Amino acid sequence: MEERRVVITGLGAVSPLGNDVKSTWDNIVAGKSGVDFVTKVNKDDFPAKVAAEVKDFEPTSYMDKKDARKMDPFTQYAVAAAKMAVEDAKLEINEDIANRVGVWIGSGIGGMQTWEDQHKKFLEKGPRRVSPFFVPMMIPDMAAGQVSIQLGAKGINSCSTTACASGANSIGDAFKVIQRGGADYMIAGGTEAPISNMAFAGFCSAKALSLNDDPQSASRPFDKNRDGFVMGEGSGILILETLESAQKRGARIYGEIVGYGATGDAYHITAPALDGEGAARAMQQALDDANLSPADVDYINAHGTSTELNDKYETVAIKSVFGGHAGDVAVSSTKSMTGHLLGAAGGIESVIAVKSIEDSVIPATTNYETSDPECDLDYVPNKARKQNVDVVMSNSLGFGGHNVALIFKKYE
Repeated sequence: MEERRVVITGLGAVSPLGNDVKSTWDNIVAGKSGVDFVTKVNKDDFPAKVAAEVKDFEPTSYMDKKDARKMDPFTQYAVAAAKMAVEDAKLEINEDIANRVGVWIGSGIGGMQTWEDQHKKFLEKGPRRVSPFFVPMMIPDMAAGQVSIQLGAKGINSCSTTACASGANSIGDAFKVIQRGGADYMIAGGTEAPISNMAFAGFCSAKALSLNDDPQSASRPFDKNRDGFVMGEGSGILILETLESAQKRGARIYGEIVGYGATGDAYHITAPALDGEGAARAMQQALDDANLSPADVDYINAHGTSTELNDKYETVAIKSVFGGHAGDVAVSSTKSMTGHLLGAAGGIESVIAVKSIEDSVIPATTNYETSDPECDLDYVPNKARKQNVDVVMSNSLGFGGHNVALIFKKYE
């Protein structure tokens, strides 16, 4: 059976840079930062002081108050972003198509705040006071579950939990569902709300977070003085559908998803494989899947976490795959502005990749001040670049050795 072409017809976002796609993208292009002093935990209790928090989010703008109370913030973000994306796509999910509309939304951690709140109640007041909604609020698949319920999507319903690759795996897997005929539409992406005491403490103890207490410069991917990532939160959702369906209903087509690569390092629980070997295989897989050569890629939205090993080895991986073209392709990390959204990173960065194609703009890597001899590619330092963009690769790499590369292409 001939593989079906899959296009993007809707976008939705809740991010540290704004609670919709337009404000998020406008701030990305302007080089603004969503990082500030952390407020969702007491910063005086932790060595890390900054985070990229979602601000002024009102869940009842997207769901009724009763439903919102039964959702952890990570689920609220996903429902909001999904409803925005469906509205943007002008997709009416009715009885005629409901069985062919799937949901695949990843989360790396799930309802951490719910877990903390209920555990505290358990310790202070006993097991009988734990909420009956504790489990369905906490489990990572509930973002996909609630989106399905809220929108009436009755097709395949799934959740990838692959740490910081969760959102990208979800989009890639959703792409393949449509391509092979398992659905005609997919609501896909990632969501995360990890800024809680336990999660913040855990990442601090792992020495993963930046200890730079200047919010404006803490996230500095590929810079020689990088010292860790900045924790972020939010959700990024795409509407994927068959080209045939999009054409039939006259939908606006943002672009096409054409490549997906996913590999495992089989190396270490947190550190990337030496020289980014696993990441390189994922990138090559994505190119092969898309039937593209390295020279076809205009821009790589890098995983670019602002950690010592990731940025070094991702650079090596890009060089190994792109060869002589590595110095010509633009590479940037928008985590310099959004922070690291963990399981939602692949979702929000896919939205950014699609907007980059639509608007012919390559976002900058902000806070880039001091070059690192081991990171020597074109990182689009500090200022977005106006340039025609036909093909974008987006990388997501996660604890546990999960590596994902997605390829988006201008629709022709």
